[in-house]
Amino acid sequence: MKGKRVEESRVSMAQMMNPPDTNAAGNVHGGEIMKLIDTAGGVAAIRHARTNVVTASVNHIDFHQPVFIGDLLRVKASLNFTGRTSMDVGVRVEAENCRTGAVRHISSAYLTFVALDDSGHPTEVPPLVLENEEDQRRYDEAKERREIRFSKRRK
Repeated sequence: MKGKRVEESRVSMAQMMNPPDTNAAGNVHGGEIMKLIDTAGGVAAIRHARTNVVTASVNHIDFHQPVFIGDLLRVKASLNFTGRTSMDVGVRVEAENCRTGAVRHISSAYLTFVALDDSGHPTEVPPLVLENEEDQRRYDEAKERREIRFSKRRK
């Protein structure tokens, strides 16, 4: 199976945050942001595998700052690692105040997706072609997260 470059599946999405997206405190609900993270990550995984995928795990997610009504949420996702049927996807979320142009780093997350064939069974994915030091660094970090996840399962 021919490998694919990280750039071939990279995804960038944007969505304006509106009043229905908020929680009781008046900030955008973390669940809304998590949904966008899962969507962007899933699209990147689908673009890489060119088949259906399911979210197998959310390995890590941090929220650094609140998001407000009127912020433009920008969500960027790209593959970090591929196994035989699984893919580690990194997602970065930024919020832009459209009136001032100020951009804030809101969240970072790592998710694992599994590719499925038409019968719903795991299917092989193309290997990831690493083109630069950044790709290699992200690959190595994802491989370490995977090994930690597997060691926890064995316990």
